[in-house]
Amino acid sequence: MTGRIWDPYLTQSDKDHLARSPDKRVGGGARPALLLVDLYRAVFGDKPEPMLDAIKTWPSSCGMAGWNALPHIQRLLQASRAAGIPIVHITMLSDSGMLGWFDAAHRDSLPGGRGAAAVDEAALERKRRSAEIMDEVKPLAGEVVLKKTAPSAFWGTPLAGHLTFHQIDTLIVCGEATSGCVRASVVDAASHRYRVQVVEECVFDRHEATHALNLFDINQKYGDVVPLSAALDYLGGIRR
Repeated sequence: MTGRIWDPYLTQSDKDHLARSPDKRVGGGARPALLLVDLYRAVFGDKPEPMLDAIKTWPSSCGMAGWNALPHIQRLLQASRAAGIPIVHITMLSDSGMLGWFDAAHRDSLPGGRGAAAVDEAALERKRRSAEIMDEVKPLAGEVVLKKTAPSAFWGTPLAGHLTFHQIDTLIVCGEATSGCVRASVVDAASHRYRVQVVEECVFDRHEATHALNLFDINQKYGDVVPLSAALDYLGGIRR
């Protein structure tokens, strides 16, 4: 695969080093599962709009990067369902009373905190809806939904046990943010010795540079960053 998304950000020294580096592709195994990371309302909002407009009402929005990725993710999800592989949806645990890692560090500015602004009922309603998985990729009956309070899909969840039960050797990853929860989940997946396949068109971030360079880093250290076409071909060859 030529013309990678990270190429414009590499220095000449980076390119020279890569030219002397061995092929580090891990490839896919015989028993894959699909992991959909954080495809919830908070990062999309209610309608497609540029990020700087979207964050006025949805502060965690990824803007059009998320909406543009959705059709690709739908194709990947459809192919995964057709292949009959395990599918795991990840969202945030927002209704337990336990603060997430970001909120815990900014607790004083949350509603009821010492530095909190006046309560905005519309904002509270959006917060209540923020962990809803988007209808476009809504889980079907039998597909696992796990809720997390940390960046990695593995931290504090039974994900590893579920994958072990199904004898999974490969994790196909999509979702957001490339530099955050996707990366954290990929690093933990590699630490658990899964083969990792990150589908380039199916992951997204708020910032173009961090998106590109985190894909570069993942491809160098933790798994393969592959085009959607390659992922679809791989899934098409999976025998149930």
